[in-house]
Amino acid sequence: MTIDQRSAPSAPARATARRILPPPITGQEFVLVGVVAVLWILLSVFTPAFLSPGSIQPLLVSVAPIALIGVGMTFVIITAGIDISVAGGIMLCAVITAKSLVNSNLPLIAAVGLSIGIGVALGIVNGVLVAYGRVHSIIITFGTANVFQFLALRVFGSATVNGIPPTLDVFGRGDAGRTFGIPHSFAITIVVVAVGWWYLRHTSGGRHLFAIGGNTEAARLAGIRVQPRLMIAYGLTGTLVGLGACFFIASGTSTLDQAVGTGQALAVIAAVVIGGTSILGGRGSVIGTLLGAMLVQTVTSGVTQLGWPSQLADLFIGIFIIIAVGTDILRERARRKA
Repeated sequence: MTIDQRSAPSAPARATARRILPPPITGQEFVLVGVVAVLWILLSVFTPAFLSPGSIQPLLVSVAPIALIGVGMTFVIITAGIDISVAGGIMLCAVITAKSLVNSNLPLIAAVGLSIGIGVALGIVNGVLVAYGRVHSIIITFGTANVFQFLALRVFGSATVNGIPPTLDVFGRGDAGRTFGIPHSFAITIVVVAVGWWYLRHTSGGRHLFAIGGNTEAARLAGIRVQPRLMIAYGLTGTLVGLGACFFIASGTSTLDQAVGTGQALAVIAAVVIGGTSILGGRGSVIGTLLGAMLVQTVTSGVTQLGWPSQLADLFIGIFIIIAVGTDILRERARRKA
């Protein structure tokens, strides 16, 4: 009797897959769920209005763009890269889209398509420079961050954008922005997180990203096309920056000022790192990123509702980042000794 050896993967192949991929749900994600739950309980005790729909719904709206862009950032950091240009990208996408809405009264699909198209272009610029420039991504994206911000400020022209029509309110905080009490922006983010989780775990492209972050040269020698994979990661981040810019426009008023996007790069990176993605590359989870964004925004919202100085939110988030990075470094040292 002949046995078809193609019917099941070989033992070495299964072992390699186990080394590359993290568990479906990691221990750090369980810890984050516990931490967020404890924070919600404490905040509901000290500020009873915290668990009311009028408080939770805006919280989820504020979580949505951070977690959404965080999905792309997770892909990038898994490859041992980073993209600190997202704040400038948000600003540029938002101001061009807002001005187009004011001047041309674009319909919803056209406005979203315009913002995403700009974001894709910015992501491809980063991807090409990182993949083929042979310079570390932090240097490349630091440079493009300043370029994107400069271009955005030129479009602003030292003035706010006023009279933005309610075209994007479907992503906002009001009644038009939610169905059955669930913000549309947050629901879209959940879908993107689910697709990102599936891609990373169940496609060869996702496994290649983990392999690139684990050892770029070994991945290249194994036949992985490193440059195209890097361009996909940065292009995806740009795509989500474009969509996230629509969320930022919708979550405000009919006015867009030059502070849009400020500080969002740090918020996104904090969510990804706190969520368990290794800053060293080769390991990460978009579910963890969603939970990290939830933790970051819960801390920010809680500090505000308690009436504490806003600087305390930065302090607490910084402590969480130090704990996450320290845990990651200790875990990596233990793995190398094993």
